[in-house]
Amino acid sequence: MSEIKKIATRESYGNALVELGKEHDNLVVLDADLAGATKTSIFKNEFPDRHIDCGIAEANMMGIAAGLAATGKVPFASSFAMFAAGRAYEQVRNSIGYPHLNVKIGATHAGISVGEDGATHQCNEDIALMRTIPGMVVINPADDIEARAAVKAAFEYDGPVYLRFGRLAIPVINDNPDYKFEIGKGVSLKEGTDVTIVATGLCVNESLEAAKILETQGINAAVINIHTIKPIDKDIIVDAVKKTGKIVTVEEHSVVGGLGSAVCDVLCENMPAPVLKIGVNDVFGESGPALELIKKYGLDSESIAKKVKEWLNK
Repeated sequence: MSEIKKIATRESYGNALVELGKEHDNLVVLDADLAGATKTSIFKNEFPDRHIDCGIAEANMMGIAAGLAATGKVPFASSFAMFAAGRAYEQVRNSIGYPHLNVKIGATHAGISVGEDGATHQCNEDIALMRTIPGMVVINPADDIEARAAVKAAFEYDGPVYLRFGRLAIPVINDNPDYKFEIGKGVSLKEGTDVTIVATGLCVNESLEAAKILETQGINAAVINIHTIKPIDKDIIVDAVKKTGKIVTVEEHSVVGGLGSAVCDVLCENMPAPVLKIGVNDVFGESGPALELIKKYGLDSESIAKKVKEWLNK
């Protein structure tokens, strides 16, 4: 069997920017002294005149991005999620969100899979923060193909977009001719009858693998990829619960304010149903190898399958 292709979505971000840069002269990339890590260095090498290193001053970078957007440019402001969503929150809210400017925020190194950088850099709160900003689109792609498609869709969308990317190389799962990316539209990856697993980001592949494990245990789980947390696809969630009656959400993010909370909002308003939220349980991360942390925090396929089975058996 051939080895599964794995690519970090931050790498996808850098490559997608170059492809778009070749077609659009108004695309500008900003970075906060992290071009090598965010992979915007790929764009910088190709278009040095359209890359601006703002230094370790993320809040100022967001202000510069807002100014560029006001002149008709399409800026992609890039940094670690902890700094883009955390440190610069006020500027994102007031300088980009409030005037609804056409700024794209490329936030890399999100979640506990940042690994050895530890709790201070493992941002598990960014989706929650960005969801609260009126008019902000929030996208968390599941693999290389989806990440590149998301960057293109963000460029074409008129308004602020938060794009969440990871450090860890993850399997490519959307390499099929039928794949189509559309902002606000979830993707059904597997049909099922007993429970629906709704996942986002790197947890999509782990959820697919968890569904295979559950299948061997007599549990038929559906799997849905929600790449756009906001606006969320209400129809696919409501249709899923009509079929299976139960929902499990899986995310590399806090269970407070992320995908699970967004799904619960939809169900409370449209079709109340039992929900199990799997994610980071209101704790900070810690330093360690990414794969070991994913397992320790219960986000690997075996842990997901075990939690789903235990919940269904209650």
